Amino acid sequence: MVLNKRQTISLCFIQHTVPLYIENTGHETVQFIDYAVLRGFANFSLKVEDVVHKKCPLDLPPGMAFLFNKYKKVGISIHVILTVIEKILLTSVNTINSTRYILIMCFRQKTLQAPLSINNYKEKLQLLLHLEEYQMERDIRRYNVPNDNLQEVTMQRDSFNEELLVLKITAENRPTLQRGDQLLVYPVGEIKKKYRGYVHSVQLDSVKLGFSKELLDIFVKGMTFHIEFTVNRLNLRTQHRATEFAVRSGLAAVLFPLAPTSPAPQQTLPDLKWLGKNPEQYRAVQHIVAGSSKPAPYLLFGPPGTGKTVTVVEAIKQIAKCKPQSCILVCAFTNKAADFLCESLLTDGETQVLRIYAKSYNPQDVPDSLKDCCNLVGDYFEFPKGTKDLKSVNITTLLTSSRLKEPYNFPEGHFTHVFVDGAECAREPECILPLAGLLDPNTGQVVLAGDPKQLGPIIRSRFAQRFGLSLLERLMTDLPLYQKTNGVFDNRFVTKLLRNYRSHPAILQIPNELFYDGELQAYADEQRNSCCSFGPLPQKGFPIIFHKVTDSSSSFLLFNNAEVDVLMDYVKDLLQTQGNNGLSNISPQDIGIIAPYRKQKVEKDYKIKNMSNLKVGTLEEFQGQERRVILVSTVRISFLNDKWFNVAVNRAKALLIVVGNPEMSNSHSAWARFISYCKEKGGYKW
Repeated sequence: MVLNKRQTISLCFIQHTVPLYIENTGHETVQFIDYAVLRGFANFSLKVEDVVHKKCPLDLPPGMAFLFNKYKKVGISIHVILTVIEKILLTSVNTINSTRYILIMCFRQKTLQAPLSINNYKEKLQLLLHLEEYQMERDIRRYNVPNDNLQEVTMQRDSFNEELLVLKITAENRPTLQRGDQLLVYPVGEIKKKYRGYVHSVQLDSVKLGFSKELLDIFVKGMTFHIEFTVNRLNLRTQHRATEFAVRSGLAAVLFPLAPTSPAPQQTLPDLKWLGKNPEQYRAVQHIVAGSSKPAPYLLFGPPGTGKTVTVVEAIKQIAKCKPQSCILVCAFTNKAADFLCESLLTDGETQVLRIYAKSYNPQDVPDSLKDCCNLVGDYFEFPKGTKDLKSVNITTLLTSSRLKEPYNFPEGHFTHVFVDGAECAREPECILPLAGLLDPNTGQVVLAGDPKQLGPIIRSRFAQRFGLSLLERLMTDLPLYQKTNGVFDNRFVTKLLRNYRSHPAILQIPNELFYDGELQAYADEQRNSCCSFGPLPQKGFPIIFHKVTDSSSSFLLFNNAEVDVLMDYVKDLLQTQGNNGLSNISPQDIGIIAPYRKQKVEKDYKIKNMSNLKVGTLEEFQGQERRVILVSTVRISFLNDKWFNVAVNRAKALLIVVGNPEMSNSHSAWARFISYCKEKGGYKW
């Protein structure tokens, strides 16, 4: 049977009726032609209301569902059921993943709800990955063309390379695409033949694609196409393998460390030559260099603006100096973060560093400062093939680190130290990519740096969100080893950085109170006071504004034109100051605008298209960044959780302006507290 649409299946247990529904959620009628395969399996009593076969097919119009059959199940294994349903629906990857999703939901609830342990580690994390993949495929299909916004798209030959076609499609009408991703196109009116395209580069309003000669030979100007976007499974496949390696390579003591049964013996910490005067940073570096937590990971809890990355960089330098035989692997969640780490490590001119890029990365995106210390050879990247190609310190992304194990098979336990910066952003299967098979579980040192109070990993499946955390957050939430005793952390295993070098004390006040036990200390320089006399401030000296905007027409939308207009008025005021009234000059690069939703971001991009240096981004894009002035458009406060609030208000150094509807804060305690604080201090405006 040919059916590549979504299926809805309900399965129950022993001696219960099991109805199976076939639902067509596509845009075209499909034919249901065969279910006889079920009759060949034991333990099923088949009951069918309608006779369906090739000579008597059943048409399923869009939106229609058919009660396929009813049968009773007696002691049959999940694998048999999976085989049966996949034989019936074996026409597309989407169908198979839909089937797996249904079976997981029906039969694996116990596994999902059980606490994570080394005994169920592989099974549970792989189930969560299957749920995530199912949701990713559902999400990406919304962008397929035709859809409600686009009926067709056009392509043209690239003016610089005629072997590339340029797809004209805006960022708002496509999923996030990266170099190497794939999609399918087919000319309008032709559905039998689809052509696979490979993403070569991505621009704001277009995507350059590589196709086989088969399409290039028939392509003519003016052709229109339909599109099917596909999920890039490389990341998911590597995470599945990592869960297997983690169990096989004996990482139980690293992933589930036990608290010491007796008081630790007196430990001599190294006396480090470091000019830093921050006691928490110095203590963290001492313990990391000494390896006091091994085999347990050492956690560096770095709230916003406390110098987390500075501490990581110093720890790496000290290890390279004090233990010259060490081989260090440093991983970040993104390439930009990895570049920043590499540039920071190069400042002393002593540390031997190799920046490892994936082969699919665009060579044009490599900073000039890193071209001499990375794996770029000519116009392409050459991956290290053995230990002789590595340096003392090797920096890459989490995903790229998995290539060191497969296909290049670096020796097991080769790296003595593995650092993961921004560990709160990665799902646990992502975080173990550089550990599984590459770190000696008994003698190796793992350092996880991040802030579990900020945005965690992006998990699309709402069901998986209930069970999936970052490794950093799981360790700090579930294990006594990383929790406070009598109000303090055990510095052998975790250090919390306390000195905030970013924000004005008034901006720091509420997140410090709500998320950091009031322990953060304001150590920012004098620039923090540079906007205290900004003209529109209701209360001079208090550099926060909450501007009330009520627009009932936008209460259920992902954009709000009224908020955009208010924000643009503030931007104009900021750029027109030019040192007046004691306020120092503010340039576009000093300003950041945060919007929680992509539609609101695009709306602002349109309004400020002539201000190329002014950063407009979502919360995820701003995590880890800072600006002298931050403006926040809340759109719908009720949809923002505590972590989103924490990230949004902690990006500002000297001035924070929030625009939104305060009435929507009733269901959100953090925003309600912030608005109350603004009213108390005179920063509320309407």
